[in-house]
Amino acid sequence: AQAKVCRQRVRPLRSSPSPLGAPPSFATMGMKYLAAYMMAVIGGKDAPSAEDVKAILEAGGIEVDQAMLDLMMTKVEGKEVHELIAAGHGKFAACGGGGGGGGGGGGAAPAAGAAAAGGAGGG
Repeated sequence: AQAKVCRQRVRPLRSSPSPLGAPPSFATMGMKYLAAYMMAVIGGKDAPSAEDVKAILEAGGIEVDQAMLDLMMTKVEGKEVHELIAAGHGKFAACGGGGGGGGGGGGAAPAAGAAAAGGAGGG
């Protein structure tokens, strides 16, 4: 039997999430810039420069939009990284999801351990 070949045309992915072609928001695009900024802080820079952030992004193969980088740098100017994390934490917490679950099944383990040790009537 001969395999069928799918000849359906695949459309390329859009770089914009909007069907009208509007540019992505700062919140969407700014995360990679902020992540690079925080990586620079982890790397030992107390107040990373735009050039530090740009170098990290380019090292990761990310094309840098200078206007977006400049906007992010003005938003973090004069702020400590723990302030940025605290401000962002509330935004991420509002998204919900995650957590819970995974706690079941632990009740049988102590009984099994006691039986194996000979403490459950085996003699």
